[in-house]
Amino acid sequence: MLHSAASEGLIDPHAAAALRVAADGPHPDLLERVLSEIRLRRQEFDAKRHVPRDMVARLKQLGVYRAATPRCFGGDARSPSAFLRLIETISQADGSAGWVASFGSAAVYLAALPRDTLARVYANGPDVAFAGGLFPIQPADKVAGGWRVNGLWKFASGCKGADILGVGIGAGDGGKPRTAVLMPESVEIVENWEVIGLRGTGSHDLRVKDLFVADEWTFVRGGAPSIDEPLYRYPSIAYAAQVLAVVNLGVARAALDEVARMAGGRTGITGAPKMADRAYLRIAVARAEAELRSARAFFYDATDCAWDTILAGDSPSPEQVSLLRLSAVQATRAGANAAQVAYSLAGTAAIYDGHPLQHYLRDAMVVTQHAFLGEGLYDAAGAVALGVPPMPGYI
Repeated sequence: MLHSAASEGLIDPHAAAALRVAADGPHPDLLERVLSEIRLRRQEFDAKRHVPRDMVARLKQLGVYRAATPRCFGGDARSPSAFLRLIETISQADGSAGWVASFGSAAVYLAALPRDTLARVYANGPDVAFAGGLFPIQPADKVAGGWRVNGLWKFASGCKGADILGVGIGAGDGGKPRTAVLMPESVEIVENWEVIGLRGTGSHDLRVKDLFVADEWTFVRGGAPSIDEPLYRYPSIAYAAQVLAVVNLGVARAALDEVARMAGGRTGITGAPKMADRAYLRIAVARAEAELRSARAFFYDATDCAWDTILAGDSPSPEQVSLLRLSAVQATRAGANAAQVAYSLAGTAAIYDGHPLQHYLRDAMVVTQHAFLGEGLYDAAGAVALGVPPMPGYI
């Protein structure tokens, strides 16, 4: 019913998206309260260079960290599309908050842990926040019953608010990296997240010294799940890319909305017409809207097609997995372009510290730098489309 009404133009597309979140997610009133708090506090997140634990607790209230927890452990096992739309909405309020929230998806690959271990992870409830410094992969010594772990890992986004942490050790099945799951008290957080964009993600380094990790607390990222529920048949590495890419859809939406807000204002300091009266600006905004909406439609279409295949009892094909990866890269690039267009059109107003477009531009450009979302992924997607082997680990 919702889909039909939106298709016939009876429901505004943004309202329809909000309704889809509400139908499979937090109550709209709670969602708006938390989003308002995020908007008010985003400068605080930047200044502290992490999203504080009290805000992580608010994200838990939204169901972010139970979204991918197995139903058998009290979680929601929410559909990928519903979770991605929630992260997009949070990212529209603040990119860093959306990025940290995106790791609510981590339970999809944590499902490769033994079932008894998962029972211990969720013993106190389904709202478990995970953060990982998974790269660079550090060699670990295999010892009786487990691993002896040492090393330094980068980019552990959300680590200061996490309930459990992961680090990448050695290689597992098929060359995929093995992850060791650790309690925060076993890990030193090296606070060195000195960056321009996504400052609030707290993506510090993790250091571990001579720590024994039992076998049952390790898993192969992308390995076979121990949970037999539909969500854990969704391609986990592709999903890990998608939840980051969708941040840029939210940031870009905020940037274009900010330009629209500015466009009806007063004339420029030089006496030029107000923004909305300039043809070149209207054209640029329309093109950015078209590119962003096209990438967004591709992104969710690829997601829903893969999910429908899983619900039908089949596994997504290599072509479907490739489209998940390709649509994630395209969403990232379209979002960054929209943020850049918005910044350029705003003129000198946007160059001042504290202007929202300054914030959106910095955040959007950082998303494009993630290894899962780099330009090289176009080559891999093209390889699959043309029937030749892509880069290892792509599918």
